[in-house]
Amino acid sequence: MNTQNETVGQNIRLFRERLALSQTALADYLGVSHAMISHYETGNRPVSTDHLQKLADLFGIDAYGLFETDGAQQQANLAFAFRADTMNAEDLTSIAAFRRIVNNYLKMKKQLSHVS
Repeated sequence: MNTQNETVGQNIRLFRERLALSQTALADYLGVSHAMISHYETGNRPVSTDHLQKLADLFGIDAYGLFETDGAQQQANLAFAFRADTMNAEDLTSIAAFRRIVNNYLKMKKQLSHVS
């Protein structure tokens, strides 16, 4: 049975590979060392809350999606991932901010539809 750290690490690796990002590119985006990304992906270190949110924003998912163990849900989340292999940390930051805005908009729209 996987620990929570291992589950999160496996999901980070799946998304990173789906986006065609190197561990170094992801490390630059988070402002950590390449070794830290390796520790995250192997489950040897817990991912900080701030990093979980930054990763979720980049991957276009809710932070809870990084804890997902259901294979079908993981595949659905991965289906929306895009390749980012030629982007730098600044590009990734902009993409994450845009995705966060879109996700917040969609959540607000859903809430407002329940009020009407």
